[in-house]
Amino acid sequence: MKVVHVEAGRHLYGGALQVLYLLRGLRQEAGRNVLVCPAGSAIAEAARDVADTVYAVPMRGELDVAFVGRLLRVLRRERPDFVHLHSRRGADLWGAVAARLARVPVVLSRRVDNPESRWQVRWKYRLYDHVITISEAIRNVLLAEGVPAEKVTCVHSAVDTELYRPGCDREWFLRELRLEPADRVVGMVAQFIERKGHLVLLDAAPHVVARIPGARFVLFGRGPLLVKMEAEVASRGLPGAVRFGGFREDLHRLLPCLDVLAHPALMEGLGVSLLQAAACGVPIVGAGVGGIPEVVRHGETGYLTDPGDARATGDFLCRLLEDAARRRAFGEAGRHDVEQRFSIPSMVAGNRAVYTQLLERRRDG
Repeated sequence: MKVVHVEAGRHLYGGALQVLYLLRGLRQEAGRNVLVCPAGSAIAEAARDVADTVYAVPMRGELDVAFVGRLLRVLRRERPDFVHLHSRRGADLWGAVAARLARVPVVLSRRVDNPESRWQVRWKYRLYDHVITISEAIRNVLLAEGVPAEKVTCVHSAVDTELYRPGCDREWFLRELRLEPADRVVGMVAQFIERKGHLVLLDAAPHVVARIPGARFVLFGRGPLLVKMEAEVASRGLPGAVRFGGFREDLHRLLPCLDVLAHPALMEGLGVSLLQAAACGVPIVGAGVGGIPEVVRHGETGYLTDPGDARATGDFLCRLLEDAARRRAFGEAGRHDVEQRFSIPSMVAGNRAVYTQLLERRRDG
């Protein structure tokens, strides 16, 4: 079985990291896997050891109609059994068009729960032979929009539980983030975009700090709203309690040292940073939207709030920051959940099962 994978992400996190995990897992099996990705991207370099062939080509987003021709040339050369489209940014639409022109079946991975209009769904999803969603919440969105149930399979995203695991170098952590030994640390790992809910956490922060003076908030990531969030922190008089940790490639060292992870997103397909934190034994306070409830079990591995509810977010953060035993129990339960339900072998097996089903259907004519 030969599969051409198409990933449009330039940085090695989120969906691109999941593609790398998948390629590593599939490499252990018979078959060939080809990756098409952006020239100069992090995954182009990282995948050279796990993909049989890597095509690093220009990928310029949703208006890049010429990507059809570039991918079509790859497909005619490789003659795969399937094309697996792993991201949007134009790759979902133009990749499907190229595959149809090459008469190759198409699988789409959908990682977001943004609703689409019914007319979009009606014409767009006809292009795909099957859709893999990273959460049941996303699958339900598609079913509600009219995509047939037999055409959609949920395969949860995965986390590397060997890399992300409990174990904190406390001295390094405090030194790295300029924290004091008595500080209790709430982390948030998310791109700075509106739907991640950073403002909800900033609304909750004063309540938490008033109750727990040693509470500190560290926001990791980058994105278009970073400057706005820095201004918000300054205008609210929170620089002493809230700091920005930047984009980090050593989250596996940082996350185990957090007391709590906050994720008050307004929309979320699943949330890889939640899986990473849970794998490190860190309890989570998140909003009960999208796929977050599939990761966080309320009252067992963390707490869930209504989206936008800063007061409840603050109350649950305080409840955990004030109770070390509860943090430890929630963290152990979260680690167990991740090992059982979100492992890389499980994710690889789920994708492979879809490939096998489609291959059998194709052979049957």
